[in-house]
Amino acid sequence: MRDDLQGLEISQKELQELTNLPVNDELIIITNPLKRWLKQSISKIKGSEGVTIVFIGFSTFTFVYLLFDISLKLFAPQIKVASGILLILLGLWLGGMIQIILYIVWKTKSKFLKTNMTNSLRILLNDVERYNAVIKAIEINDQIEAAGNSEVGIKQRDKVIEALHLTKNDLTRALKTEKILRENKTFILKNSELFVNNLATLTSMQVTEQASEHGRLLNEALQIALDVQYEMRRLQNQS
Repeated sequence: MRDDLQGLEISQKELQELTNLPVNDELIIITNPLKRWLKQSISKIKGSEGVTIVFIGFSTFTFVYLLFDISLKLFAPQIKVASGILLILLGLWLGGMIQIILYIVWKTKSKFLKTNMTNSLRILLNDVERYNAVIKAIEINDQIEAAGNSEVGIKQRDKVIEALHLTKNDLTRALKTEKILRENKTFILKNSELFVNNLATLTSMQVTEQASEHGRLLNEALQIALDVQYEMRRLQNQS
C-alpha cells in the first residue's frame, strides 16, 4: 500500500470505537489461529531458523508431556490410560470448551449490536463499507500499475486522496454524532425542553446542506435527531 493510502481505511477497531458497538465482529474459530501458527512455523523451519524452531518445539512438547505425566502419577495414580492419549483428549476437550465460550461471547455481542442498531447507523455502516471498498480498489490498481502497467495510473491522484480524507472526516463526524444521540436518546426524551433549540439547529443544518456530499452524510447521522424530535412531539400529544 502506498504511503498516501496509509491510515485512510476505517478499520474494524476504529469503527467499534466510533460506534461503541461490536460492529463486524466475527466468530473466532479456534483452529484458524492454530493453522496460521502452523503455517508460520513451517515457513520458519524451511528458513535459516529451522533447527532452532524444531529444537524449541520439541523441547516444549517434551517438557509439557513430562510435567503432565508426573502430575498424573502423583495426583491420579488410579488412572491407567496412557499419558499421551489422555493429554490429547484433554487438549481436545479444552479446545472444545474454549470454542463454546467464544461462540457464546460472539452471540451475545451480535444480539447487543442488533438491539442497538438504528436505521441511521445501518446507512452509515454501509457508507463506510463502500468507502473502504474504494480504497481497496485504488490499492489493487496501484499493484497493477507497479507490475508494469503504467497506463492504469490514477490521474489527479492528489485530488482523489484529498477527497478520501474529507470523506473519512465526514464519516467519522457522522458516526460520532449518531453515537452521542443514540446513547443519550432516553435522557433527551426526558429532558426535551433542554434540546428543543439544538434539534431545531440540527434540522436547519440538514436543510441548508442537503445538496452537498457532506450534507448527505451529515443528514444520515442527524436522522436520529429528527426521530427523537418526532418522538417528543408524539409523547407531548399523548400527555
